[in-house]
Amino acid sequence: MSIKYTNDHEWISVDGDTATVGVTDYALEQLGDLVFVEVPEAGRTVSKGDEAAVVESVKAASEVYAPVSGEVIEGNAAIADDPATVSGDPSANGWFFKIKLSDASELDGLMDEDAYKAYVDSLD
Repeated sequence: MSIKYTNDHEWISVDGDTATVGVTDYALEQLGDLVFVEVPEAGRTVSKGDEAAVVESVKAASEVYAPVSGEVIEGNAAIADDPATVSGDPSANGWFFKIKLSDASELDGLMDEDAYKAYVDSLD
């Protein structure tokens, strides 16, 4: 399983042709406490870069973009019911949605952990 990152601060963990998508610690630090999360429903088809989910915090509302194209196979209803789950465990139970990849080559354009860390360091 490999984890990749986007410039929009999403992480994507890939296992076979299924990917799990969430937001990074950096994104959560920028947003503050989440008060609302909307996740996509299963069966929705998204293209790379499409708005796939919405988060609202005490500071702002923001979109979570699809890092790759494919069909959403599951939205994490638990975080919609309890947005604090995302802040408490963003890289495990705080995932937003799972997607069946339609074009695995799109993963090649995403950053690995070292590249993402350098990107975040360049933002400060």
